[in-house]
This record gives sequence, structure tokens and C-alpha cells, in this order.
Amino acid sequence: MANFKGHALPGSFFLIVGLWWSLKFPLKYCHQKRKSNHMNHNYSRLEIAEAVIRTVFPIIGILAEQFVPDGPHLHLSADDHWVKLMNWQHSTMYLFFAASGITDILTYSVTYLPLGMDRLVMALAVFMEGLLFYFHVQNRPPLDQHIHSLLLFPLFGATACLFLEVILRDNIVLELFRTTLTVLQGTWFWQIGFVLFPPFGRPEWDQKDHGNIMFITMCFCWHCLGALCIVLSNYALVQCFMKRLKKCSGGEIIGIQKLKSGHPYHTALLNASDEE
Repeated sequence: MANFKGHALPGSFFLIVGLWWSLKFPLKYCHQKRKSNHMNHNYSRLEIAEAVIRTVFPIIGILAEQFVPDGPHLHLSADDHWVKLMNWQHSTMYLFFAASGITDILTYSVTYLPLGMDRLVMALAVFMEGLLFYFHVQNRPPLDQHIHSLLLFPLFGATACLFLEVILRDNIVLELFRTTLTVLQGTWFWQIGFVLFPPFGRPEWDQKDHGNIMFITMCFCWHCLGALCIVLSNYALVQCFMKRLKKCSGGEIIGIQKLKSGHPYHTALLNASDEE
């Protein structure tokens, strides 16, 4: 959808997934160091639940692109003319992410499916999104082209990261880098909506002003820094939470061990009760 909602919708999807990953991956990393088989089993269930959500989100996006009042309603051509190709491009993007979610479901529920297939299909989905956006803004105003072209950096960066994760699975550095780029995608989609389709009756941006292009480039750098700060802050919060949890559970274990140890005071009490 060539409007503010059409950019806010995918932005919200990417932002929700990115924020969830910024909490999930640090938690998973902490439990991997503890080598807890029980937690690994719970994480498999969690991965399936996440994959279901990441399948539902794109389906909602496809329905929104196709069945809005001015949408194509599944008609690709009519009277020898293409019908709403921009909506079809967005639907194609959502379709690949839905395929990625389905692949994740199969990866964690079907044992004979190769484990790296989920990362490979996700990398393909992100690459296709970048490919679609690369040809999405041909013959558009300079600011429109520039603000969409900046989106290619996190897209192709995430693609390279996911391809590496096929080989180096469960690498916390790669996972956090991918999470940062996902959060960046989410916030930048919102930024595109505010710039190209200003809500609340705000004045439109001059699409040909070079100063606006310079500011948007600087703004993209701020978004990068903001996404990195969000991910690192959540990582630090999870680490502090796990250390506090470990400290509390460790204190309980120490207290039980002291009770079980043959302390003279407890031994004397037990002997006195036996004599009575």
C-alpha cells in the first residue's frame, strides 16, 4: 500500500520480531552455557510458537495488500494492463516470509528436515525483499529513491548474516547482529511512512531538496545507533536478570546444604530428640 499504513504495518512486524529476538537470544545463550536439556526442550516449543506467529504476520500483510478498498483483489492484470503492481510486490515480500515461518515450523517439528534449512529460507526471504525494493523505486523522486535505497543496507546485511548462520549456528554475535538489523528495518519502515506520507496533516517533504537527502542519511545513522542500543540494553538486562536469578537459587541451595551437613548444633538437637 502506497500510504502511511502500508509502511507502518511491515515496520510493526519487523519491530516486534526484532524486540522479541533481542530478549530470546540472550536468554538462549545463558541457558546454553548451563547445558540444560530441559530448557532446550522448552526452546523447541518456543521456536515453533514463534514460527507460527511469523507465519501469521505475513498472511495478515498479504490480505491487507490484496483486499484493501483500492487493492488488486488477487487480479494481476485486467484489460491488458497490470493491476496495482506495488501491492503485488509487497504481497510477494510477505509470501517469502510466510514460507520462512512454515519452514521453521517444519524444522522444529519434523526431525528429518535439515537444521540449517530454516536459516537458509529466511536468508532467501530477506534477499528477495531487498531485490524487490531495489527495483521498487525506479523513476521516482530523488528523496523517495534515496530513503528506500537505504533500506537495502540492513536487508543485504541480514542476508549475509543468515547465510553465515547456516554454517555457524547458535552464534550469539551473529544472532545479535541480525536482531539489530531487524529492529533497524522496523524503525526505518516507520521513518519512510512519516517522510513520504506525513500523517496528522503535516506538510509534505520536498522530494528534490538535497538538504532533505542529507538529513535522511544522517537520520539513518541515528536509527542504526538506536537499534544497536536497544539490542545491547536488552542483552544487559537479560544478563543481570539471569545473574540475580542464579544468585537467589544458589542461596537456597546453600541453605539446604547447610541443613543437610552434620553441624554440631543440629546434631545435638537430633540426639536430644532421640533420647526423649
